[in-house]
Amino acid sequence: MSRDRVFEICRTFPGAEHSDPWGDGHDAWKIGGKMFACMGSATPGVSVKTDSIETAELLIELGIGRKAPYFHRSWVSIPTDAPEEELRHRLIESYRIVRSRLSKKMQASFGPID
Repeated sequence: MSRDRVFEICRTFPGAEHSDPWGDGHDAWKIGGKMFACMGSATPGVSVKTDSIETAELLIELGIGRKAPYFHRSWVSIPTDAPEEELRHRLIESYRIVRSRLSKKMQASFGPID
């Protein structure tokens, strides 16, 4: 996985926006102003939101991800050598979780999720 691959996947999500909120080459992906994916400037991997602390703990236990530094315990960091399918799945799920917590009006403004 590379920053370019994460960018290719996330840019296809309706309403997704990319920014570097802290400077120094961080990549943050947001929907409706709420972050769903983040890559640090030095640490490899992409941090994504899961539906619960328990899911995050399970993914860590299974070796799929690791604790995402600086994020709530419901977030995990997916390593750079994760299989393509896993990376895509985790990014989509994080996007859907964050999007589902926005107002119905805001969700509707982004169009359907493919």
